[in-house]
Amino acid sequence: MVLLRHELKRNRKVMLIWALSVGVLCGGCLLLFPGLEQSMAGMAEAYADMGAFSTALGMDKISVCTMEGFYATEIGLMFALGGAMFAAMTGASMVSKEEEGHTAEFLNTLPLGRGYIIGWKYGATVILILLFQGLCLLLIGLGFAGAGQHPPMEGLLRYHGAQVLMQLEVGSLCFLMSVLSGRRQVGGALGFAMLLYLADLLGSVEQAEYKAILEEIQLLPEKMEQLLEQVGDVQYFASRYFNHTSIFFIGRNLDYAIGLEGSLKLKEISYIHSEAYASGELKHGTISLIEPGTLVVALGTYAPLFDKAMSNVVEVKARGA
Repeated sequence: MVLLRHELKRNRKVMLIWALSVGVLCGGCLLLFPGLEQSMAGMAEAYADMGAFSTALGMDKISVCTMEGFYATEIGLMFALGGAMFAAMTGASMVSKEEEGHTAEFLNTLPLGRGYIIGWKYGATVILILLFQGLCLLLIGLGFAGAGQHPPMEGLLRYHGAQVLMQLEVGSLCFLMSVLSGRRQVGGALGFAMLLYLADLLGSVEQAEYKAILEEIQLLPEKMEQLLEQVGDVQYFASRYFNHTSIFFIGRNLDYAIGLEGSLKLKEISYIHSEAYASGELKHGTISLIEPGTLVVALGTYAPLFDKAMSNVVEVKARGA
């Protein structure tokens, strides 16, 4: 118990600095939300069209212009990274700072086994992570109160419960690295925390969706052969549209990425000016480029946003495309 109190006292300043930094940052962003709510409405649509990045962060399922969506994406991202880095640094330096300097035998006046010391130090690591989480929650709660918002308590508690487990996992693994190596692996611990966070993003794709993607990739050679066989259709459209001086590709989410590649390939083989734009950004000035007779290639293969993509088709047709 003496060793536990010693470690908590020794690391309390670092914990307070991290908790205040992360908590004030998150709480301050919550205070800014009421003033940003209107402007965020215009950004929500663009955030939902960022392909795999939107899917990984869940921005294709929730709107960032709502408090729940803003917290789940913007605040959640800052808190997850800050908490993981604190847990990694705490775990990595808890044992190694003594063994690296060969001062472990002077921790107590009585001779103690290494297992005893490691056990109490691990307990201190867990308590520091829990205290960090509690202080951050307090500051975030003050941020909600200052912004006049009432967070969904069930969702908030479930999210922070998952964060506690993630931070304990990161801290425990980095603590193990410290114990085994006997050196202060702070750089490796921070990199490990970032690696786990990236793995969490990549692991957010459900198994059924992952299997469907693999099956579609395996069918690509067959589909490419079918496409290359349509020589007559290609010649027909080429003869009809080759005299256009500007061609625009529009699409949402993955369709936008396909449009970028299609526009590039068209310029490479035909020397015709071509550009690709995200359909959700047409109203931000891009639509003014559409004149009567302008050729616009609209892509609509992304089913979740198909209706919105068709509404953009109506807009460009109204401009004479």
